[in-house]
Amino acid sequence: MPRVDTPSPAASDRPTTGAGAAGGAGAAPAAGAGSLAPAVRPSWRVVAAMATVLVLWASAFIAIRGIGDALSPGALALGRQLVGALALAAFALWRRPPFPRGRGLVLVVAYGLLWFAGYTLVLNIAERHLDAGTTAMLVNIAPLLVALVAGVVLKEGFPRPLMIGIGVAFTGVVLIAAGGIGPHSEPIGILLGLLAAVLYASGVLVQKVALRTTDALGATWVGCAVGAVALLPFLPQLVGEVPDAPAAAIWGAVYLGLFPSAVAFVLWAYVLQRSTAGATASATLAVPAIVVLMSWLFLGELPTILGLVGGALCVAGVAWSRRRR
Repeated sequence: MPRVDTPSPAASDRPTTGAGAAGGAGAAPAAGAGSLAPAVRPSWRVVAAMATVLVLWASAFIAIRGIGDALSPGALALGRQLVGALALAAFALWRRPPFPRGRGLVLVVAYGLLWFAGYTLVLNIAERHLDAGTTAMLVNIAPLLVALVAGVVLKEGFPRPLMIGIGVAFTGVVLIAAGGIGPHSEPIGILLGLLAAVLYASGVLVQKVALRTTDALGATWVGCAVGAVALLPFLPQLVGEVPDAPAAAIWGAVYLGLFPSAVAFVLWAYVLQRSTAGATASATLAVPAIVVLMSWLFLGELPTILGLVGGALCVAGVAWSRRRR
């Protein structure tokens, strides 16, 4: 998920190693060059904030799956982005970040279309055909896609850990496709989950370039607003479905926009400013495991054994790809 900036932390909370890179929900930010200074153990506030972010991001998969047929994918995506844009706009009015301009604004618009509109919509559709746990494991390969594109476009190369990680993760996807979906899922959900990962990775790549010249908070709330505008064709569906939707579904849409989106962005920025990028990146790999546990507890859904093995390989592949050369 994209990040936003918060006021500078106190000196006692700052790490001695550098941190910072564009990141995403379920996708780990790219770690910068390491520092030779010794790492500082994060405070309990940082640990609590990171844990909250992981739970909020994981809960988004559960909320989308739990809403089910009460709201159509397009209506749910629009409702979520409207709530998120309003919440982030309120935060931006307080912080007053600079508005994106010129080429930066163009990139922010593209980022909003790819992430806030495209990814959110496809994810909602995917979770109509696939259980939440398997969807989360498929979406979690987005960092590998980012690394592949960066290796070509940004000429970052293809180090051995990356290539091994890609092979391991691809094996996991094959296992999921071969029989890793449970009784509540359909094969087309695998394709939709992979498409969501592609859109997610594309959004992260554009975001990384946009944040070179734009303020992170300004780029985030403008991108969210762009996503809401792009989803306005679903406004008639949203207006027509809300009166007949159960209260739980309405509150679920509000929750998605307010907590996994707006609140998680602020907490994620808090963690990034007080911890190293490598530590925060590694923590995001726990999201699929949390989703599987929450899906079992709240939805009574679990992937098959083959799906769990395949998902574990996907996560392991991403983790291995992040090893230093």
